[in-house]
Amino acid sequence: MILLSSSLISGTQLEVKQLRVCYFGTYRVEYSRNQIMIEGLRRNGVEVVECHETLWQSIEDRVNVASGGWKQFAFMTRLLKAYLRLLRRYRQVGDYDVLVVGYPGQLDVFLARLLAWLRRKPLVWDVFMSIYLIAWERGLGERGRLNLWLLRVLEYLACRLPDRLIQDTDEYVAWLCRTHHLKAERFRLVPTGADDRNFYPVAATKSGGRFRVVYYGTYIRNHGVPYMLEAARRLQSMPEIRFEFIGQGPMRAEVEALARKYALTNVQFTDWVESAELPAYLADADVCLGAFGDTPQSLMTIQNKVYEGLAMGKPVISGDSPTVRATFTHGEHLYLCPRGDPQALANAILMLYRDPVLTRRLAEAGKQRFQEEFTVQCTGAMFRKHLEEIVLRKTSFER
Repeated sequence: MILLSSSLISGTQLEVKQLRVCYFGTYRVEYSRNQIMIEGLRRNGVEVVECHETLWQSIEDRVNVASGGWKQFAFMTRLLKAYLRLLRRYRQVGDYDVLVVGYPGQLDVFLARLLAWLRRKPLVWDVFMSIYLIAWERGLGERGRLNLWLLRVLEYLACRLPDRLIQDTDEYVAWLCRTHHLKAERFRLVPTGADDRNFYPVAATKSGGRFRVVYYGTYIRNHGVPYMLEAARRLQSMPEIRFEFIGQGPMRAEVEALARKYALTNVQFTDWVESAELPAYLADADVCLGAFGDTPQSLMTIQNKVYEGLAMGKPVISGDSPTVRATFTHGEHLYLCPRGDPQALANAILMLYRDPVLTRRLAEAGKQRFQEEFTVQCTGAMFRKHLEEIVLRKTSFER
């Protein structure tokens, strides 16, 4: 349990000696954000007890529920059973200092609020991404405006329940405040970062001769994969530059169809690779691609793949935005180009191909920048600080 020093002078100053966190909900256990947040706390001396139950079976499952599947009896039954199992686990957790709801937690936070209130403990929610915005960007409103409206109302109410909200960028906080009429002071920032247990510099194994440009991800709109394919088309006269697309997702069929239409021979498609195996694929990459879409979600975030490429000591090219420039310097830590512009992306790739000195400089400076602020240790220290703040605030108030 938490240990607090005695009050000092006029202002109550309390120092956290030890922290016990209950990480709660139906959050995605395998998702990098949750793994980084939990491991980061543990590396910073926090005891984390996971109280988790599986609700979501896949991304497609969540999309189906958001599109109206929530009205089906089968889902309601599944939800009830998951929460009953979660409550049984919660009874075994014992005492803790703060209850944290992991991502995604728009449903979980209602039950968590009741449990935290009964224990008189503070509640923190790592919002990370808006499910309402994701649904809107994926066109789920076209399947039924009522479903989209209900998601917005659900998220509006959910954001009002915790004592503290966690987000990764100022721009995302501003959007949430505008959309759900929240106050910015309710938020604290923990950047996305990368899991350096998996992503770290690995010696290349290729024999040379090809300049390998790699995208990996879920083929969603905010990644802008069709722009990458169009850039490959513009560079098809240079067979020494090869593109590899790794992953699965809603736009993959469209991208593959374009590759067949253009009869591209400089493009290779690889199915989904697990995070633990991905570094072996990236070890031979000469350039890692970030995101080039111009959706609100893409503009407000710095994608995992950007941090992960930097963590591996790879030069990264990504779409320009104020969010990225607030954290990284173009031409120093990574290379930025206009979003939605295949020619600009092709030019950027060509520049790095022709300038190995610039490529090596970007790789080294990007890796150093990552190690300074965005390792699991660093992000965990930020998260712990925010949890200590809310725990001490509640303790001071009750005293």
